[in-house]
Amino acid sequence: MLDRDDLDAPDATGSDDIHPLFHGAPKTTEFRKLRKRIIRETREAIDRYGMVNRDPTAPREKWLVCLSGGKDSYTLLAALTELQWRGLLPVDLLACNLDQGQPGFPATVLPEFLARMGVPHRIEYADTYSIVKDKVPQGRTYCALCSRLRRGNLYRVAREEGCCAVVLGHHRDDILETFFLNLFHGGKLATMPPRLLNDEGDLFVHRPLAHVAEADCEAFSRAMNYPIIPCDLCGSQDGLQRQVIKRMLDDWESRAPGRRGKMFSALMSARPSHLLDAELFDFGGLTRAMAADPPKG
Repeated sequence: MLDRDDLDAPDATGSDDIHPLFHGAPKTTEFRKLRKRIIRETREAIDRYGMVNRDPTAPREKWLVCLSGGKDSYTLLAALTELQWRGLLPVDLLACNLDQGQPGFPATVLPEFLARMGVPHRIEYADTYSIVKDKVPQGRTYCALCSRLRRGNLYRVAREEGCCAVVLGHHRDDILETFFLNLFHGGKLATMPPRLLNDEGDLFVHRPLAHVAEADCEAFSRAMNYPIIPCDLCGSQDGLQRQVIKRMLDDWESRAPGRRGKMFSALMSARPSHLLDAELFDFGGLTRAMAADPPKG
């Protein structure tokens, strides 16, 4: 696990320098605590969900870090880069942005930023926007089809680059919102897993920010003044159910601060014997102690 003083120590090369991604970072105690919390929670998720192969005889892994240009993906890239920089994440990282052909997408922002920061990267162009516009009926949301097309292209890039994992910037709030979406609209208890294997069985999908709050991602990327690309280039679609869930969670949090944290803790503490899934728990196999060993006399 990440020790308390690891973030103050020199990196594995013995240098006191910081990675260019952190140049210009605020010197305030508040930002220092924020940065440490994000790095610690990222490392905790990586360790808890076994995202890194710890077999010393295995070849070094390579991860495709998906970068949209939003606050979450910048936070993801910075956290993973710092862990790698300090010798705490023994994998190679390749940042990747998929330009999906959205009108007004600032195509030069990310390649210029990544080159300036010295981050290995690949920029891929695939016009999925036109496909989505053509296939999705008027009035329906684009997100589901857009996400599938994006994921397929990222899997392809990962295979071409020899990566074993596609790494996404979903955070704690995304996971909570997905849980409630499945609960209210899907009729199931499920959410985004922090780690999964794709259907083909050749790539992992990792979410190292699974324990990190969205508010921390926003505060971090704003403090670092990263060049944020808006996420509504395809047209802001009001009424998305995820936005409804987000407002509901915001309301609960305002009424009872810390509610999100409690709910997220519940996702890590499931009790199958106290739910109703007979395939997950053998209710029929329960026996009374007296029936199994009746009293004598």
